[in-house]
Amino acid sequence: MAYKILNKGFIYRNSEEDRSPIACTSRCAVTLTGEVLCNFMLQSGLGMNDFTPYQAISSDAGISWKVSGPIWPHLRDCYSINNSISRAQNGDLFLFGSRTPRTKKNESFWCQETLGILPNEMIWSRSKDDGHTWSEPQPLKTPLPGAVESPAPLCITRTGRWVAPYSPHNTFDPSLKVDLQHVVLMISDDESKTWRHTSAIRVKEDNAYVAEAWVTELSDGKLLATAWHLHRGQGNDYPNAYAMSQDNGTTWSPTLSTTIMGQSAGLAPLADGKVLFVYNQRRHGKPGVWLAVAKPTVDNFGVLANDIVWDAGIATQNASSGKSTNWTDFAFGEPSVTVLPDNTVLVAFWCIQPAGSGIGYVKLKIS
Repeated sequence: MAYKILNKGFIYRNSEEDRSPIACTSRCAVTLTGEVLCNFMLQSGLGMNDFTPYQAISSDAGISWKVSGPIWPHLRDCYSINNSISRAQNGDLFLFGSRTPRTKKNESFWCQETLGILPNEMIWSRSKDDGHTWSEPQPLKTPLPGAVESPAPLCITRTGRWVAPYSPHNTFDPSLKVDLQHVVLMISDDESKTWRHTSAIRVKEDNAYVAEAWVTELSDGKLLATAWHLHRGQGNDYPNAYAMSQDNGTTWSPTLSTTIMGQSAGLAPLADGKVLFVYNQRRHGKPGVWLAVAKPTVDNFGVLANDIVWDAGIATQNASSGKSTNWTDFAFGEPSVTVLPDNTVLVAFWCIQPAGSGIGYVKLKIS
């Protein structure tokens, strides 16, 4: 199994003269008409509480892109919004993520002392017209103590179940006790009228926690959850964790290792129960965005191929450790992967690189 790079470039690019604002959280979905949408955020700097969602569209299978204005311009001064796009079987598009109130100018949502984020809430929105218009964001109550980290799109299964993962996160309050060792899965069977929650992934090592959780439905109907498996101390992180569900997310297999020493990661299903697993690499191997093909079971992640698809010129902006605790110095991140109608694959990611800054992409073919 091999990858052939067909094209690469930028979905959104800052000018060489002014590399602000910072772009982040690029996720893609294909409409019923075959167009590709990329949802991404712009902010004044990494860690700043001023995320604004934007959207780009490609009518030529990811080669050229047109960026439209803010999705909710009337909300940009009220909330910092970070969300991800996905599509249901019937063609409806969804945005899922979080919003944080904007109460101060030039405010950071990150607290280095607690390794926490400002209190926030999950939200979702739907488009029934291929992303031309979006409903107002609808809040989703957080069931457990802590803030929410929700970088993954909403997974709408074949049965119509809504499955939304998030990782509990510390806040600015050092006295608040938060369970950081599991991925929480929000489940709704009535299109968000009611929700319940369960744990999809749980790690058990001392001083371990999870982040960047993702859930997708495989071609055989099983659900796959993955997460960045982190070590809060000075040592190395653990390989990315995963678990599987054979009953539409109600119960989950024991958490196991993918054997891949990745960081932020995204998923996209392939045929025959296989999955694409795209991830960042800053510390354990050549810096850049890597792509693995796997056929996971409850006993083994089943890696079939694993190689770099985008080389980073620099891993961090100022030669920091590359660990999650130094994430505001990262020079690229948050990759996503999408299978296109022509059976090619689109990988998108944000980058702050000598060769250009913005939302980069690589289009490739798997053979």
